[in-house]
Amino acid sequence: MAIAKAERLMNLALCLLGTRRPLTKRELRSSIEAYIEASSDDSFNRMFERDKDDLRELGLVIETVEGIEGDIGYLARRDSNRLPPITLDAEEAAALGLAAKIWQQARLAGAASGALQKLRAAGMPLAGDGADYDAGQPHSALEPRIPAHEAAFEPLMLACRDRRPVVFDYRKSNAARPEQRQVEPWILECWRGHWYVAGWDRERKAERVFRLSRITGKVRSRQGAFTAPVPDHVTVRETVESWAGETATGTARIRLRAEHGYPLRARALTIRDLGDGWDELEIPNGHGLDAWLVEFGPDVVVLEPAELRAEVIDRLRAVAKG
Repeated sequence: MAIAKAERLMNLALCLLGTRRPLTKRELRSSIEAYIEASSDDSFNRMFERDKDDLRELGLVIETVEGIEGDIGYLARRDSNRLPPITLDAEEAAALGLAAKIWQQARLAGAASGALQKLRAAGMPLAGDGADYDAGQPHSALEPRIPAHEAAFEPLMLACRDRRPVVFDYRKSNAARPEQRQVEPWILECWRGHWYVAGWDRERKAERVFRLSRITGKVRSRQGAFTAPVPDHVTVRETVESWAGETATGTARIRLRAEHGYPLRARALTIRDLGDGWDELEIPNGHGLDAWLVEFGPDVVVLEPAELRAEVIDRLRAVAKG
């Protein structure tokens, strides 16, 4: 049904954009297959009025013109529906090119590639286009990557875009079994190579952040509108960082195996060589640090605080139990 409507809207838009004179309802009905198959005049009129309103809502400027004999005609002039020329400076073009490369592993790869092709066809140089763009500039061997391999990424991305509630099974890092969550998703954020979705947990009636890699099974959409207001984007991003351990409330001391745990070393406040292949690090301690330390397995030993050490041990035991 959705595909049929999209095709009908596209055909109507092409008819209105391709004509040099206003087309009457009768002419449009005889030109578009879906209108020809309408069961009655009333059915066609309702369909046409809805389609016309939908196209206008999408931004197409449709004019209504009264003919000499009093007939009403419709057309969409190309000059009224043409976007102004796109001009980008070197920095903006580079940002677009790099942003498109980020998504090449996700479902947006096709859309990003298509958008770049259209810009290049219009004569817009972008990052990665070779000498035309990089003349006199050093070439970088590094390219951005944001992996999006989780099966939950695509349905959650669409749910955030369309403001649709979802239901999924979620296994916390210290839990043996997943629990069902009913969530109103606000935004997806990537942090430290992991994707998180922030939203409103309906059962707990509170803001929550979920790591996509811990979502089990399918993400199922639910009908109905959001029950909680969606906060500002920046506020949500700060919440994700806080839950993932970015906001430090103190410090922690850990032992780290030499030549291991470079992300931890990058955040370390101090590093002391203990000998025997181990270093002692002082690192910022915040919400979510226990879950992050567990990922380093036997290469990390928590020294203090005692609460953090106990949390890491509990998580390791939960993982061992399966």
